[in-house]
Amino acid sequence: MEQAATATASRNITEWNPEDEHSWQPSVAWSTLWTTTFSLILGFMVWYMVSVIAPMLQNAQVVDKSHAFWLTAMPGLAGGLLRLVWMFLPPIMGTRKMVAWSTVALWLPMIGWFVLLMQPLDTLKTSFGLMMFLAFLTGIGGGIFSGYMPSTSYFFPKKKQGLALGLQAGIGNFGVSVVQLLTPILVGVGIFGGGKLIPKAKTNSAGLTFLHTPSFFIFVLLVIAAVVAFAVLKSVPVKANFRQQIDIFKNKHTWLMTLIYLLTFGCFSGLAGTFALMLNQMVPHVPTIAWLGGTTIAFLGAFVGSLSRVAWGPFCDRFGGGIWTLVASIGIAISSVIVIVALKGTNLIANPPDGQVAKCEVPLGLFVTGMLLLFFFAGIGNAATFKQMPMIFPPRQAGGVIGWTAAIAAFGPFIFSFTMNKLSGSSGNFGQKIIPVFVVVLVLAVVCAVIDWWFYTRRGAEAKS
Repeated sequence: MEQAATATASRNITEWNPEDEHSWQPSVAWSTLWTTTFSLILGFMVWYMVSVIAPMLQNAQVVDKSHAFWLTAMPGLAGGLLRLVWMFLPPIMGTRKMVAWSTVALWLPMIGWFVLLMQPLDTLKTSFGLMMFLAFLTGIGGGIFSGYMPSTSYFFPKKKQGLALGLQAGIGNFGVSVVQLLTPILVGVGIFGGGKLIPKAKTNSAGLTFLHTPSFFIFVLLVIAAVVAFAVLKSVPVKANFRQQIDIFKNKHTWLMTLIYLLTFGCFSGLAGTFALMLNQMVPHVPTIAWLGGTTIAFLGAFVGSLSRVAWGPFCDRFGGGIWTLVASIGIAISSVIVIVALKGTNLIANPPDGQVAKCEVPLGLFVTGMLLLFFFAGIGNAATFKQMPMIFPPRQAGGVIGWTAAIAAFGPFIFSFTMNKLSGSSGNFGQKIIPVFVVVLVLAVVCAVIDWWFYTRRGAEAKS
């Protein structure tokens, strides 16, 4: 009994004040960040795995375009809903229990997808309902973000939170590009049999594809991450019940920052989930990168956005988050204009060759340039807003606001997938039909730029950050 009590005490820090340089323990803070970030990377890989599998299922004629977009929408819907749960968990469960058991929960969708994707193609064609359920479960990977980020913020002083949260969120976001990069490679690796002949992107040639391998690979890493979390993590004395935490909704800045983060992370998460499918509908032969195992360029969007989020953490610590949020909003507006111009130039393919899904062709260079710029500025905005919130709110409230704003922005994949699916219909010029999506992004970016300048950036701003 005495040993058990000692072990429990060692996992729960009773006194913790990161603003006091003499008592702050950097080793504990940084070990927490790296351990949690490892789990977060895997969470994003789980969250976005379906967005890579869906185009493959479409090429195999297991699902049609509409069903493919629904499969990419469900993780976003679930991620947003589950973030509304996870945002309350850090001060209730503590960091160690929350991260470790959240990692274990991620096992469920990966085991489910592994078993399902082992089945023959004919079986998969009748399993759309089960696919939708498992796609919803992958939303756990998005939900954990709203618990992990507030929890990590408890461990660092305000002057280092831009760097710490920028690193965790940015490196965690790399999970999107990692799964988009590795999945096309891993499906070429046979594990336990179950290979299927599936046409490669936009060509008539079929290759032996092992759709279940990525989920097995991620599951193995999740087991390792859970063990590490149980062994390494500790919890700090930041406690609050549900009723105490909802006081954030009385503050108008909660709602203003929610709108701004909906622009930045909503665009990142939504477009990361739909970029591959957009290319699949508008590019007859999606460019691939030979030295990366033939991976398509779709992974570049999430990679660029994640990289800019990591890189801009130190800049936000030095110059403040408000000014970079303003830059990001303006940048997203300009990028949206470029994408709109590209989509206006989309032409119908009169007689698409057999085996091709796309029915139109976009000016690829201009479109990809606009999209990558949009991802780049969204990443900057993500880093900047997470610097602003700890400066605007006290520590416990800042954690709650980070969790809440992240929850709302996590609906991005659902919003973008659902809207594009509805606008595009079953036929016609896909590119021109989805232009309203980017018009809305443009308008929202202008609105957020004005809000950020007035409340957080200008001289004499109400909450300069």
